[in-house]
Amino acid sequence: MPGKKKNPLWRSFGYAFAGIWTGIRKERNMKIHCTALLMVVIAGIAFRITVSEWCICIVLCALVMSLELVNTALEAVVDLVTEEKKPLAKIAKDTAAGAVLIAAIASVIIGLLIFVPHIAGWFIQS
Repeated sequence: MPGKKKNPLWRSFGYAFAGIWTGIRKERNMKIHCTALLMVVIAGIAFRITVSEWCICIVLCALVMSLELVNTALEAVVDLVTEEKKPLAKIAKDTAAGAVLIAAIASVIIGLLIFVPHIAGWFIQS
């Protein structure tokens, strides 16, 4: 609508943080991703990973968690539109979940490539 005043920027950030918090509170998989993030941070500190490795870990964690939030939003919209079992609704939900899964699998593989050498080096030094 022309002439309609936009919310202040701080309010937009508030909505975004509310969405993140809702995802963490209500979605089991988001809780799992948060736990994984905590484990990555602890391991990163313990093994003193490089700045480049931190950047990769941060980007991958952000990717997986962002996709999980988008998946949650898509599922909510589909559920809002229809309660019936519809093939297109199933495709929308399944493909969004598949996007999260692909990112999560890639993150685990890359995480192993980053952390296994650090873990091996720790055992070799002991």
